Amino acid sequence: MEKQKSAQKTKKNNQRRKPEVKKTSAKNQKRSRTLVQQKTSAPQKGAKKKAPQTSPIKFIPLGGMGEIGKNCYLYAYKDQMILVDCGMSFPDEETPGVDIVIPDFSFIIKNADKIKALLVTHGHEDHIGAIPYLLKNVNIPVYGTKFTLGLIKGKLDEHKLLGTAKLNVFSAGDKLKFGDFTVEPIHINHSIPGAVAFAITTPEGTVIHTGDFKIDTTPAKDKPIDLTRFAEIGRKGVLCLMSDSTNAERAGFTPSEKVVGDSFESLFSKAGKSRIIIASFSSNVHRIQQIIDQAVKTGRKVAISGRSMQHAVEVAEELGYLKVPGGTLVEIETVKNYPPERMVIITTGSQGEPLSALHRMAFGGHRHITIVPGDMIIISANPIPGNEKLVSKVINELLKQGANVVYEKMYDVHVSGHACKEELKLIFNLVKPRFFIPMHGEQRHLVKHAELAENMGINRKNILITDNGKAVEISREGIKYAETVTAGRVLVDGLGVGDVGNVVLRDRKHLAEDGVIIVAFACDSVTHEVISDIEIVSRGFIYVKESEDLIKELNELCCDIIESNYSGGRPFDMSALKIKIRDGVSKFLYSQTHRSPMILPVILEA
Repeated sequence: MEKQKSAQKTKKNNQRRKPEVKKTSAKNQKRSRTLVQQKTSAPQKGAKKKAPQTSPIKFIPLGGMGEIGKNCYLYAYKDQMILVDCGMSFPDEETPGVDIVIPDFSFIIKNADKIKALLVTHGHEDHIGAIPYLLKNVNIPVYGTKFTLGLIKGKLDEHKLLGTAKLNVFSAGDKLKFGDFTVEPIHINHSIPGAVAFAITTPEGTVIHTGDFKIDTTPAKDKPIDLTRFAEIGRKGVLCLMSDSTNAERAGFTPSEKVVGDSFESLFSKAGKSRIIIASFSSNVHRIQQIIDQAVKTGRKVAISGRSMQHAVEVAEELGYLKVPGGTLVEIETVKNYPPERMVIITTGSQGEPLSALHRMAFGGHRHITIVPGDMIIISANPIPGNEKLVSKVINELLKQGANVVYEKMYDVHVSGHACKEELKLIFNLVKPRFFIPMHGEQRHLVKHAELAENMGINRKNILITDNGKAVEISREGIKYAETVTAGRVLVDGLGVGDVGNVVLRDRKHLAEDGVIIVAFACDSVTHEVISDIEIVSRGFIYVKESEDLIKELNELCCDIIESNYSGGRPFDMSALKIKIRDGVSKFLYSQTHRSPMILPVILEA
C-alpha cells in the first residue's frame, strides 16, 4: 500500500513539473534542445567526431610579392572572394617613358562576379594608385577609412569615376560581413593617417593581413597601434599571418615619428634668417602637422607646392586630421612677398622625381620659387630603392645653388613607416600564427622575414614564400601552393593602358642606347623609278655635320643597294627593298663604328 501511494505521489509531482518546462524562455528552450541534441548525438566510445564541412582559404597575390609597390591581394573562400589593396609602382630603367605600372587585372575581371569588395589598408600610392584603372573594368564596392577614401575620391574624380564608384567608410573595430568572410579592421601605425590591418575570418579560421605597419608607442597626432586587439585575436587562434617585410633586414625598433618633430624644432632654430624648404611624402600628414606646428611656433608662414601635396593637405584639413591655425597657409604665388625668415615651403619631390616641385626648384624650372644661397632645404624622406641616383642628383644641384641641404643621414629628419625586426617579433608573439606568409618586399626582405619567423618557433614547413600569381591554399590540415593565375604588370603611358608592351620597350631601349638612322627617298608610284635624292637623317647616333665622310659613304651604299634591286628585270618589291637597305646599312655602320642604331628605311610613292 505504501509503495502504491509513493508511486502515485511521484506521478503527481512529475505532472506538476510539466508546465514549468513550457514556461521556459525561448532562449533557454533553444539551449535545452541543443543540449539534448548534443547528448543524443554524442558519438559512441571510439567513434570519430565529424568535423564541420569547411573549405581551404586561398591567398592569391597579384602584386606586391618580390617587389616594392603594386600591392594587390585576393582572398578566396569557396566561390567568394575579397580583394585587399590595388596599388601601383613607379617605372624603372627597364621601362623608359612609362608613367606608372599597375597590376594585371585579367584574373580579377574573370572572377568579377565572385568578388564582394575591395578593402584598402591605407592611402599610399602603392596601395590605391591602380584603383581608378580597376574600376574602369569592374565596379567593385570599395571600403576604407575616412582619410583613405578622401585620397581615393581625388583620384576617381580625375578619372571621372566618382559618380559611379561605390565608396564605403569603416572604422577600426568595425565588423564587415561579406558572405562567409568577416573582416575586422585593426588600428595600426604607419606614415599616413587611417592605416589598418585586417583580421579576415572564415569558417576555416582567421588570417591576419597586417598591411604596412610599425609599432609606435609615442606617435605624433595619432593613437598607438592596437596591440591589445592583436593579442585577443591571437588567443582565439590565428591560422595564418601575412606580414609586412620591408624592414625585415633591419635590427631593433623603428624610431618614433616624434623623433622627427624634435629634429624639426632644432633645425628651425638653427635656420635663423634662412628660408626653409621641406620635401616630404604628401601623404605623411602627421609630419606635415609637425612642420606646421614649428612654423607657427617660430612665426613663419607656410606655403604648399606640388599638386599631390596640396590635395593631401586639403583632404586632411577637411576631415580633421590636420589642424592649421587661421592665417598660417599662404598661396605659393605670394612667397616672394614675405622675408625669408618668415617662410616655410612644404613641397613634393623627396624622391627626386623629374617633374616634382623640388626637382624644378633645383634646376630653375619652378614658376614661383628660385633657390638662393642660404636656403635651408630639408629632405624628410628616405630614397625608395632605385631612386637613390635621382635624389643625389637633386641634392648636388641644390648644393651648387648655394643651399644648405639637410637629409636623413645628417639628422633624424625621417623615420620609416615599417616595422623592424623587434617589432616583427612582437607581432609573432602576440598573434601566434600556425602558418606564415611574408609579403610586401623584395625577395631578400621576404627571405629574411621567413628566417625570422623560423627563429620565433614557426615550423619551416609552415612558412611559404610565394610569387605574384602563385596561389597558396591554407587550411587546418596544412599550407601548400595551389594553382598559378595570370599576374604581371601593365604599363600606363599617358592615356594608353597596356599598349606599351615588350616590343615597344625594346625599341625605346634601342633608341636610347644607339639612336636611329633614317634612309628616305621617293619613287614613282607607277614606274617605281627613284625620283629624288636619298636623304640620310641621324638622331642620337652621330652628328651629321661632323661625320660628312661617313654619311657620303652611306649614301653611296644605299644607291648601290637600290640599283641592284632594279637590275635583272625583277618586279618591284618594296618590302624586300626595305629589308636590303636595313641589313646593308646595319652591317656597314657596325663595321665603321661598332654601333648598331635602329635603321628605318622610308620610301615615299609619288
